Amino acid sequence: MNDFNFQTSASQSDLLASVTENQGAKYIAGGTNLIDLLKYNLLTVDELVDVNKQRREILTKLAHGGVMLDAFATNADTAYHSSIEENYPLLSKAILAGASAQIRNMATNGGNLLQRTRCYYFYDAATPCNKRVPGSGCGAIKGYNRIHAILGASEDCIAVFPSDMCVALAALGAIVHVKNLSGEQQIPFAEFHRLPGNTPEIDNELAHGDLITGIELPPQGFAKYYSYLKLRDRSSYAFALVSVATGLELENGLISLASIALGGVAHKPWRVTGAEDFLVGKEPTSENFKIAADMIIAGAVGYEHNKFKIELAKKAIVRNCLMALNPSTQLPGAQPSA
Repeated sequence: MNDFNFQTSASQSDLLASVTENQGAKYIAGGTNLIDLLKYNLLTVDELVDVNKQRREILTKLAHGGVMLDAFATNADTAYHSSIEENYPLLSKAILAGASAQIRNMATNGGNLLQRTRCYYFYDAATPCNKRVPGSGCGAIKGYNRIHAILGASEDCIAVFPSDMCVALAALGAIVHVKNLSGEQQIPFAEFHRLPGNTPEIDNELAHGDLITGIELPPQGFAKYYSYLKLRDRSSYAFALVSVATGLELENGLISLASIALGGVAHKPWRVTGAEDFLVGKEPTSENFKIAADMIIAGAVGYEHNKFKIELAKKAIVRNCLMALNPSTQLPGAQPSA
């Protein structure tokens, strides 16, 4: 880790100017991923700018019926907020499925969106990685790729995005609010993270100096029919092999609205709106969910060690959609009905 200066200020305009005008500066809030990157020498900075004095109420209600999450609030405070538990339980479940209690107590909502991949080759300086050193190659493609992408990958990168919270935010159709010296910007969540293409080193649409200030949630929170399923190698503190966030609305026994997002399978949370549209007007049965799952996983490509993810993802989608019909099935040991 290199030496760096540390700065804090209560003025948001000062913070924006400090980072924007210095290419070697970075914002820091919880630092749960940033410090790792510094320790592994994957990132060097000459200045860290503390944004924690920007912390406000965990959420504020908006005129259209939705809420604005404070980007500087912790994951734990957000997950346990009574309004989130009641109106956006899918988000609460997803946050609590991620990391450990200690990390959730430090990690912030805005920082969660900015996590880097946990690909082994990204963290190992002795191996090639286009995300770490553009043009060096992707060691995972012919290496050990059990945790890697089956959707949206490229010949330059098959890493996956690790966040659980973001899978739920994708399913909810959140909007990311950003500030910079030029003003304010709103980015639909589906457009915030990037697929690797030939520039896998660029994870998202933020420019240097951009600061995430809030995450807008729509009024529709899927408070009645929802489920978050995370499949991993161990039940404690592990990243998802496949995760699924499902929100449903039913009317007269038929699906009137469906939202399904996947994690652990791509460079960003994966959502196929055509599959969701297919479910509208259909009965919530295993057969219909299987058809939707095939549509979502269409085009998936497995590698030597992760081909199992293709069938695993399909089965996880069906299982999670059935669980969403009765969220009590998410209790340990419970089984969804067929």
